[in-house]
Amino acid sequence: MENCLFCKIANGEIPSNKLYEDDELLAFYDIDPQAPVHFLVIPKQHIGSCAEVDESNSALVAKAFELISKLAKELGIDSFRVVSNCGADAGQSVPHLHFHVMAGREFGWPAG
Repeated sequence: MENCLFCKIANGEIPSNKLYEDDELLAFYDIDPQAPVHFLVIPKQHIGSCAEVDESNSALVAKAFELISKLAKELGIDSFRVVSNCGADAGQSVPHLHFHVMAGREFGWPAG
């Protein structure tokens, strides 16, 4: 998508502090971390939000969660929170599916 911030990051047009990259996924550290460890995992394919996940792209979403698990293990994290906001009222500020992975502090419940 032409004006999508995360598409531009995935295409290398905007720099990021990369944690992982392959042909389908990118993980990078959040520029405004909300926890001692805070990174994002995004598909390089533009998917607007969780509301757009369907049979055509659900395998990519599963791969993103496999990557989250792998990176958590590599970083020595055994307790973490994964958040994906869906829509403006839920706090989604970038209309590209992304997963926040946060760790290193205690999180309250209910969230938000």
